[in-house]
Amino acid sequence: MSEIKPNATENNAAADTGDEKDWTAAKAFFDSLKTKKPRPPKPQYAVTIAVSSRTLFDMTKERQIYEEEGVEKYVSHQQEHEDEPLKPGAAFPFVKALMTVNTQLRKLYPDSEEVFDIVLMTNNHAQVGVRLINSINHYDLTIERFCMTGGKSPIGYLKAYMTNLYLSKDSEKVQEAIEQGIAAATMFTPETEVQLSDTQLRVAFDGDAVLFSDESEIIVKQHGLDTFFEHEKKYENKPLAQGPLKCFLEALGKLQRKFYARNERMSCPIRTYLVTARSAASAGARVLKTLRSWGLEVDEALFLAGAPKGPLLQKIRPHIFFDDQMFHIEGAKELGTIAAHVPYGIGQKYHKGKLIEQTPEK
Repeated sequence: MSEIKPNATENNAAADTGDEKDWTAAKAFFDSLKTKKPRPPKPQYAVTIAVSSRTLFDMTKERQIYEEEGVEKYVSHQQEHEDEPLKPGAAFPFVKALMTVNTQLRKLYPDSEEVFDIVLMTNNHAQVGVRLINSINHYDLTIERFCMTGGKSPIGYLKAYMTNLYLSKDSEKVQEAIEQGIAAATMFTPETEVQLSDTQLRVAFDGDAVLFSDESEIIVKQHGLDTFFEHEKKYENKPLAQGPLKCFLEALGKLQRKFYARNERMSCPIRTYLVTARSAASAGARVLKTLRSWGLEVDEALFLAGAPKGPLLQKIRPHIFFDDQMFHIEGAKELGTIAAHVPYGIGQKYHKGKLIEQTPEK
């Protein structure tokens, strides 16, 4: 899985020096121009969030035109309505919350480039770009980097953009991103709308097969809970391997520590939650010790011992909740939680604990 962006190695030192000079010259030019808009940070310092256009905006109607009438009608429709802002989509509140955090970071560290950088990553054609730009400006979103691939998959560009997290409505693209070591999830729109915090970014994670590998979940599925409890007790002091979203929690922690350094822990605009079906007394210690071994922490750890997650998430009201199992996603979005599915690990072969029957190949 991808890690926090590394420092330049000696082999790349010469190239990096050239890049640094180019960036410095470009920044000096833009700084000489008068604008209230903050300039995008250097990718190697930023926490880069790539979102698809269908995730940021509600493009249900436009998608229907594309599927029923084809790409030319779709492009024509977008051009004809380019002055009509698209409605907010599943990722919209999350993106707004990222911008709120950036505002607070810049108050404390005016010259720091360690902020969230949002990239619109879409396979839309460039002709659709005007409507997307108009919609972004309508909602006063700070999104300056676009990647529009004209019908081709944008996944190959994620590493070039130094992406920390990719959010999409397309599960196949998300799967492809995870296979390339990029933290990624498929977003779902909640069935009811709830009021979310406008001063604090709240991010909730499942544990196994999300923050951690699916090592322990495999034992649950194949051998049952008793064997799982015995295994976790035996290996309590052995850290779990990292899962696909460990690096994103790490990136959030890096920004949280910038607030802690200024005595802002209690008013930090980022709050993280571990929401796991594990039992605390029987299987919780290994999880907490794993986070400690990584030098990471969550603000709240909630062990549910198999109870439904939806009602608890309804109280937390996260801007995004990550889980690897669809029945948890379904339960969450029924109660108004913005949920994101991480298609990783053995859990993809099961639904509500039962093995999904595979259709034999002909």
